[in-house]
Amino acid sequence: MIALNQTRRDLLRAGGAMSVFGVGAPLALQLAAASTAAAATAGDYKALVCIFLLGGNDGHNTVLATDADTWGRYSSARSGGVTPIALMPVGAAPTPPPAPGVDMTPANWGGVLPIVPKTPQPIPAGTNATSRTFAVHPYMPEVQSLFATGRLAVMANVGPLLQPVAKTQYSPNSPLLPANLCSHIDQQMFWQAAYAAQGKQGGWGGAVADLLSGFNPANSPYTSISLTGGALFLRGLKTGQYAISPGPLPATTITALQSPTTNGAAPTDPADLSAVIQDTSSLSQFANDYAGMVTQSIASATYVNAAVAASPQVLAPPPYKSPFSGVSSPNPLAAQLQGVAAMIAAAPRMGIRRQVFFVVQEAYDNHNFQNTVHPDLLGQLSQAMAYFDAALRNVGGADISPAVTTFTASEFGRTLTSNGTGTDHGWGSHHFVMGGAVKGGDIYGVYPTIGIDSGSFNNPDMVGDYLIPTTAMDQYAATLGAWLGVAPTDLNTIFPNLAKFAPTNLGFV
Repeated sequence: MIALNQTRRDLLRAGGAMSVFGVGAPLALQLAAASTAAAATAGDYKALVCIFLLGGNDGHNTVLATDADTWGRYSSARSGGVTPIALMPVGAAPTPPPAPGVDMTPANWGGVLPIVPKTPQPIPAGTNATSRTFAVHPYMPEVQSLFATGRLAVMANVGPLLQPVAKTQYSPNSPLLPANLCSHIDQQMFWQAAYAAQGKQGGWGGAVADLLSGFNPANSPYTSISLTGGALFLRGLKTGQYAISPGPLPATTITALQSPTTNGAAPTDPADLSAVIQDTSSLSQFANDYAGMVTQSIASATYVNAAVAASPQVLAPPPYKSPFSGVSSPNPLAAQLQGVAAMIAAAPRMGIRRQVFFVVQEAYDNHNFQNTVHPDLLGQLSQAMAYFDAALRNVGGADISPAVTTFTASEFGRTLTSNGTGTDHGWGSHHFVMGGAVKGGDIYGVYPTIGIDSGSFNNPDMVGDYLIPTTAMDQYAATLGAWLGVAPTDLNTIFPNLAKFAPTNLGFV
């Protein structure tokens, strides 16, 4: 089941290859001297799972304000272009699907799905709204249900910030702002590394794992787990990341391999093949080092496979039925989360008490043809999150979901206006947090004013047509780290700008 997949995208490759030292050395020294976790003697298990929406998710069509005042400005901004991308209001009935080969439009999907937060959101100043109501995309019924049952919360308008920034302080090259706001690679690195001022030499998930590794057996490689190859998010200064393959984790160690038959010859005996690739008697030191690494990887894979096989088995994800094609197929994100659930189920057998996981859903860079791509992505995300929640609530008959918190992240949001058939790079966006310990059914942070400046309307929360974050990524991440057991002083080391924001703990978990 173990796969040493070390590539996915340039960022992920960079995360697997970056040097620990160099310009990041000051952070390395700080973390080396940092205190241990706040609950270092606790016997409980906890895991943090990051779902990274690669490409920049369009938060405007993910979580929406539906009061009449806001909806009018939203619809106006998104109804232009060659293909309007404005969703239909709550209660709108879906129209019949188009003929084969014709792109679907929002009218075919029905209205957005209402959610009712426990805590009323403030009414934006300068608008005509008398209350605020909310909804999620029509393809996210599972998220709607998770929110209604208190299993999931919304984190409103999060983004990269160095300090709180007002609209009047904004200028494209201001030192008050993170560099290269609309750059995929720069903002992926900001979200995953956090300590941008320290040279981006590691990930905040890896830094958390460094501090919490004492909960696990000495030198255990199973604190940071990636389902998508090398990830910057998981790169620690003393803990490595362990890459596994998605799915149910069948045993596929080298002893089960058969080489293909060539020119009628019999396949190589598995034992012979295993011996060849683990041979360290070469005159080449490089070859011996490589064989040693392969031997270690095989031993680790064998150990993990055995632990998973001997642990309670997790539910298999159902197929995802595309509303576009009507065809059912495996959900790639759910397959990654199945692997996460299997590792979590095996953690007690391996003596693991703290873990950080990283999974990726790709293809969110929807500059074009948003209506044919984005809804399916959100549908898969919604189904995968609901599957993962259900799987964790029944691991060998036990509900272990209070021990696992799952959150979404993405490098940036998208523009409010359409560019014709899609959206361009933005800034702030909305995210989901899910788990048995999450104080769900609520929207945290301040949901922003929506609308493009026009006439007497001047939106304090938008510059041009993208959102100025009202919550810093540092606050979002620090809240998650605190739940996992990281002490406040250590959080300030991992996130040097955290002290500039209040509150530092958002209280959603």
